[in-house]
Amino acid sequence: MVVGIGIDIIEIERIKRSIEKFGDQFLNKIFTESEIKYCSEKKNQYQHFAARFAAKEAIIKTLSSVRTEPANWKDMEIYNESGGLPKVKLHNDLAVYVENGRELKITMSHSENYVTCFAILFNTLETLKIDE
Repeated sequence: MVVGIGIDIIEIERIKRSIEKFGDQFLNKIFTESEIKYCSEKKNQYQHFAARFAAKEAIIKTLSSVRTEPANWKDMEIYNESGGLPKVKLHNDLAVYVENGRELKITMSHSENYVTCFAILFNTLETLKIDE
């Protein structure tokens, strides 16, 4: 059963301006060391940073429908499986919350100027009941 959804879209240029203006202060507030390393090694690093930012925003929106505690930016780590599928690794209380019978999935997409992410939280403990 779906218990939360969230979506975010962001201009890549907005993230680029934030990184150029605030540098490491911005990067270290929003992204984990692994995310910074991954994105910094990419040809279009700003697109990758923007994708992770949009993913975290979408996740925050998803969780806000079922949690009152605020989420910490760095308690969410966005990475790609070997085939390129985006995944989320949660840390601290977010990990405990989601691992307790829930599953969080994301999908990301981008164009030349924008990045978007959709997140969905499932309750995996409830079974689907079909009327007979």
